Amino acid sequence: MRALVVDHGEAGPVRFADVGEPVPSAGEALVEIRHIGLNFGELRYAHEWAAGAVHGHDAAGVVVRAASDGSGPPEGARVALGMAPYAWAERVAVGPAWLGTVPEGVDLADAAGLGVAGVTALRVLRKRSLLARNVLVTGAGGGVGRFAVQLAALAGARVTALVGSPGRAAGLRELGADEVLTDLAETGDRFDLVLDTVGGPLSVRAWSSLAEGGTVHLVGFTSGEDITFPSGALFGFGEPRTIATYGDMTPPSEELTDLLGLVAAGRLAVPVGLRGDWIDVDDAVRALFARTVHGKIVLDVA
Repeated sequence: MRALVVDHGEAGPVRFADVGEPVPSAGEALVEIRHIGLNFGELRYAHEWAAGAVHGHDAAGVVVRAASDGSGPPEGARVALGMAPYAWAERVAVGPAWLGTVPEGVDLADAAGLGVAGVTALRVLRKRSLLARNVLVTGAGGGVGRFAVQLAALAGARVTALVGSPGRAAGLRELGADEVLTDLAETGDRFDLVLDTVGGPLSVRAWSSLAEGGTVHLVGFTSGEDITFPSGALFGFGEPRTIATYGDMTPPSEELTDLLGLVAAGRLAVPVGLRGDWIDVDDAVRALFARTVHGKIVLDVA
């Protein structure tokens, strides 16, 4: 069967290859993949995975053989894979902890776009009550950012979306942002929670805009720049402020189910900014790295 595997060469970060058919264990279903969802981190840092390994974590498809131990979804079920290993192949053996059943009325392609981005946003925003809180989302034009804006608004927060350029702001107010900025200097607001996907100097500026008792959650570093705090910046009076890292890769079945339920209810939109065929993955990767895509990239598996 065909799969996208890690390529450490100049033509990378992924290439097509013929690989062996997956052999499910007793607790794994065999899923025929219909769509894959791309994420910045897994492609920008593909060198951290073994060359030749089937890559990717997010996808959606149909169960063609249920787990022999009776666990998980039945044959014929439509499922989303989130944070799952070896997801970018025509068929995947996967345990139920990495699956969410896709409700009727939800497009499988949309389900493929949830995964890493949607679960990351949901897990961070569940760390505290957001009702009537000020929340800042940096890199709000990307996949995680667009989910975070919607979920924070659903939780009752006042949401400020920060983007790198005016062109990245498209659609953010419609998703629930109360304010859309291209520079933090444009506001004097103090934030109870910052979901930061950018890193670098922006993280330092976000810290200076944090309210007493607030938290900056570092969930990405798309800037590729170091975070360097000036002397005294981490000292302050009043209720302590905190910086929290994020790297929770535990199986996300519960969160996928919650997200898919919100999509089915019409309360959460999957922001697919580019839809295409996986044959054109190289073009999609270039668009992702160039930051020209607003939201998620979903590719159809031919």
